Parts: sequence; structure tokens; C-alpha cells
Amino acid sequence: MTRNDTERRGPLPMTPGWLPLAARRATMTPAWQSWIGSRDSLTMRLTAAGKGRTFRVHLLRQGLGKPTIDEAHALHLPFDRFAWLREVTLCLDDVPWVAARSVAPLTHLRGQRLEGLGERSLGSWLFRQHDLERGPIEVTTAPAPFHPLTGPWGRRSIFRHGNFAVLVQEFFLQTMADELGLPAR
Repeated sequence: MTRNDTERRGPLPMTPGWLPLAARRATMTPAWQSWIGSRDSLTMRLTAAGKGRTFRVHLLRQGLGKPTIDEAHALHLPFDRFAWLREVTLCLDDVPWVAARSVAPLTHLRGQRLEGLGERSLGSWLFRQHDLERGPIEVTTAPAPFHPLTGPWGRRSIFRHGNFAVLVQEFFLQTMADELGLPAR
């Protein structure tokens, strides 16, 4: 999939081990609990943690594609249905701290011009919606299946705004943990 076109290859492999946050909380340090359990804007938290470093969204790819089996399941989509996919890294001083993948059913995109986000964060749009609802947070220790860098934790939740729904998955990379002096888990 190029930066803005339709994915022709098969779906990514399933990301194993998504569990409710409460089921993993006991295995997380308090520092990670603060990052993983936060329900506010990750963009704002990263900017604050960066202490003056330049925040940037690096767009890896976006367009139509097939969600993974677990993404389709989370969104109650048939497994062969196409969706809008977006993969980015959230960077501070051009160092990736978070790899993120968003999946939105095409039926929920009416009027939502998400392809125009470019290198702006999805959160910068989402958190301006007055009726935004965030579903429960799920977590995994598996690496992001779409990005080569690894990290200790990933989280995901579904955001809803009116009839619009998007699954947002954020994988916290080891570079972030190292920069902030966070423990392994």
C-alpha cells in the first residue's frame, strides 16, 4: 500500500493477546499504567513529555485495505470487508515514540474527510468532537505487526462520534521508553 492508495495484499496477521486493561494492570509499573490507562489525548501527553521537542506525525500509509481478523472482530465487520486504514508514527524530534494504526469502517466515514489529515494527528481532530466517546482500553505486549520497531506495550480502543467509529491502536516504542526512562514493563 503506498501512501494514499488501495491495499492489494492480504490482511496483516492477527495481533495476539488483546486483553482488557484491568486484566493487565497488575503486570504494569505505575509509570506505564499512567501512559496506558490515560483516556485523554496521546498527542497532548507526548507533546508535554517531549519538553520542547518538536512533535510530528509521520504518515506511513493510508487508504483502503482489509483489517486484520481481530480488528474486524473489534469493529463487528465481516472479515472480507474493506475499511479506511491509516498507519503513522508519532515522533519527537523525528524519533518515533509511538506507532499507530487506525481502522474505520467505510460505512461510518460519511462526511468525515479523514484522508485530508495528512501529517496531523487523528487525535487532534477526535478530541475536538464534543460528543466523543471512548470505549474500553485493551492492551497487548505483542509488537505492532505493521512497524519494524518494537516496544513494551500496545493499547487500543474504539472512539465514537455520532455514527462515526474508529479503532485506534497505539504501540509504545522502546525509543519512547528509553527517552523517558520508563521501566521495561
